[in-house]
Amino acid sequence: MAPPSSSPGVRVLDRIHVSPPPPLPDSALPLTFFDVAWLFTGPVERLFFYRHPDPAAALALLRSSLPVALCRFYPLAGTIRPHPPFLCSYTPGADALTLVVAESDSPDEFDRLVARSPRDLAGIRPLVPRLPPPGEDGAFALAAVQATVFLGRGLCLGVSVHHAACDDASTMHFVRTWAAACRLGLESDGGSEDAALPPPPVLDRSLVADPDDLRGKTLAGMARLAPPPPPPPQQEQEEKAPMAIASFLLPRHQIDRIKEGAAAKSDAKPPSSFVAASALAWVCLLKSGSAGVAGAERSHMLFSAECRTRLAPPLPAEYFGNCLRPCFVEAATADLLAGDTADGVAAAASAIGSAIREMEQGVLEGAEGWLGRVLSVLPERPMSVGGSPRHGVYENADFGWGRPARVEMVSVEKTPGTVALADSPEGDGDIELGVVLPTDAMNAFASCFADALGGATI
Repeated sequence: MAPPSSSPGVRVLDRIHVSPPPPLPDSALPLTFFDVAWLFTGPVERLFFYRHPDPAAALALLRSSLPVALCRFYPLAGTIRPHPPFLCSYTPGADALTLVVAESDSPDEFDRLVARSPRDLAGIRPLVPRLPPPGEDGAFALAAVQATVFLGRGLCLGVSVHHAACDDASTMHFVRTWAAACRLGLESDGGSEDAALPPPPVLDRSLVADPDDLRGKTLAGMARLAPPPPPPPQQEQEEKAPMAIASFLLPRHQIDRIKEGAAAKSDAKPPSSFVAASALAWVCLLKSGSAGVAGAERSHMLFSAECRTRLAPPLPAEYFGNCLRPCFVEAATADLLAGDTADGVAAAASAIGSAIREMEQGVLEGAEGWLGRVLSVLPERPMSVGGSPRHGVYENADFGWGRPARVEMVSVEKTPGTVALADSPEGDGDIELGVVLPTDAMNAFASCFADALGGATI
């Protein structure tokens, strides 16, 4: 299962500053309490790989259609100042989104890079766009994109969006809009073209009610728990132990089998597909030594729960920004590791389901203490989840040449014990689990995953 050690060289050909087409006024969106908790994290990084016989032609379409998407999502061309009054701002003529154009020196590597099997992460990192360094006033860019051409084979589209700007739902709304504009060959946004694009984002941050000043309490908690460091631009990668990245397919019939097994061992109704996949990932990470503290009596899991539909009143699905809350899961380690893998997965699913039901009784209950609770559980090396199958990273990213051959959330590398969940290129309710692990841990994870699926492999 060890990944090949070779990696393609990537040459940067151009850096293009892309601005939304005028007229757009100066604008500033206040950061809500959902946003400020992510101020000192970093970008979520995804790579979309596409097979294409003429990637240079595809690149031209990507470039010409990007302003159409930015006309609606213009905050992504702006900056955030991580100090009062905490605004996401866009200034025409001064701000722009960086589009990096690059070319691989090894186009034949494309097929290896889009495989599900483990690949050397060192060969993936050059495809990820880096956010520009912050300005003298500390303001940092919200997004960057990179298109890397593999001549005669395909291209890789990298999208990096700082988490303080928005969550995955909003990021994929942007990608879906850009994809539609590219597919339709649009170079302007307006008139009869509007109906062909997805609904525009809702930028009104006043929709997030904050009568208890949760924003102020969150910022005060951040200052009290740890002095805020400078916002982290993507720095040059430090030398690290070799890491592998891989995607594991969880077919729909296997998801249903996990649901049935979990329901048979519990009085609760069968878990959701998200819970089933997360439970399997949790047990596999524990068995591979990639989550939890050795010998600990309790193991922990942490994931972000979507709140748009859970608020009163609910937010529109197209609301642009963050609308997530942490969900905390805890279970006896012995229950997760006892018996065969199926028993552990059933116990994990039960614990996750209980945490979700408790969270739904009061979605904002204890919000002022979320940050402290997150920091308190981090030393326990919790398993965490990035992404969600419902975002449709394969379904919603057709730029005119079909679904991606592979989508990777590379930023899971930054938080050990994180699994990325996504839909799959095959569709039909399958789920992909993406992980970044050292080689030995990857072998152990793959073995546990295959055992849970009755010998199936990635």
